[in-house]
Amino acid sequence: MTDRDHLPVNHPPVKFGKVGVLLVNLGTPDGTDYKSMRRYLEEFLTDKRVIEWSPWKWYPILYGIVLNRRPQKVGKAYEEIWNHEKGESYLRTYTRNQAEKMAIAMTDLPNVRVDWAMRYGQPSIKSKIDELQKDGCEKILLFPLYPQYAAATTATVNDEAFKKLLSMRWQPALRTVPQYADDPVYIDALANSIEKHIASLDWEPELLLTSYHGIPMSYFEKGDPYHCYCYKTTRLLIDRLGWPKEKVMLTFQSRFGPEEWLNPYTDKTVEKLAKDGVKKIAVINPGFVSDCLETLEEIAGEAGEIFTHNGGEKFTHIPCLNDSEDGMRVLETVVRRELMGWV
Repeated sequence: MTDRDHLPVNHPPVKFGKVGVLLVNLGTPDGTDYKSMRRYLEEFLTDKRVIEWSPWKWYPILYGIVLNRRPQKVGKAYEEIWNHEKGESYLRTYTRNQAEKMAIAMTDLPNVRVDWAMRYGQPSIKSKIDELQKDGCEKILLFPLYPQYAAATTATVNDEAFKKLLSMRWQPALRTVPQYADDPVYIDALANSIEKHIASLDWEPELLLTSYHGIPMSYFEKGDPYHCYCYKTTRLLIDRLGWPKEKVMLTFQSRFGPEEWLNPYTDKTVEKLAKDGVKKIAVINPGFVSDCLETLEEIAGEAGEIFTHNGGEKFTHIPCLNDSEDGMRVLETVVRRELMGWV
C-alpha cells in the first residue's frame, strides 16, 4: 500500500519535494508607451510602502497630476536606455539572466528550482509563487534583490509574497533573504568592479561617488535602517580598496516629490564638485544589483551631463554587477547560505 492508495480516483496528481528560489527585483514597465508607463507607475506609486502619505492627501495629486504627466516623461527616459534588441528594459533582461545563470549554478541541487519576478509589473510575485508550488516547491526562498534593506524595497517584496500566502489553502514554507550590505563577497565584488573599470581608463578619477537610491528623510526618522546600511557598505568598500576616505563620497539620488530626502543629493553634489574645480570623477551604484533607469539614464547620462556642463572634464559610470561572474558569485553565495537546512 502506498500513500496514494487512499486518494479518490479522480484526485489530480500533485508534485512535491522541491525547493524554490525566487529572485525579485523592483519592476519594469512592459513598454515605453503611455498606457504601459501609466499602468506601471500606478502600481508603484499606490504602494503604501513607497508613498506613506494618506491616500486622501496623495491620491488627488497622483490621479490628478502625476499619472497624467509623468508617464510621457518617464517613457521618454526609458526609451533612451531600452533594450531594443529584446524589446524590454535592461532590468528585465538582467534579472532573467541572473535567474537562468543561478539555475545552472544550482544543478548540483536537483530539487531546487530557480525563477524570477518583479514587485511591480510582470512577471508578478503572486504568479511565480503559484508556478513554483504547482511545480512541487513546498518551500520557497524569497530573495529581494536589494543589498541594503529599506521598507520601500525589501519590505514591500516580502509584503507582496505574504499577501499571496493569505489566499492559499496549501501554503509553501517561505523564507526571506535578509540584507547583505556587509557581506565580504559582495564588498569584494564591488571593489573588483571598481578596480577593473578604472584600470580600463586612460585617466584616474580624483573622486569616487557611491550613489544610492534615496528615501524621504521622514522614513529614516521613523526608524528605517537603510541610511546606516548604505554608509556601512561604503565604509567597508573604502577599507577593501585601501583608499583614503577622502577619495570616496556617499550620495543619494532619485528623489521624488516635495519632501526632504536623504542627503547629500547626487545631482547637487556632482554639480558642486565641478564648480569647485574637480575635473575627473567616477560614480558607482552599490545599492542596485542590476543596471536600470536610475543608473543608466539618471547617473550615466544625466549626472554625467551635469558634471561636464558645469566644468568637469572626465566622468565615468561604473556598471552594476548585473549578471557578471562576480555578480553571480554574490547572489549564489547568499542563496546557498540561506538554503542551509532545506537542501
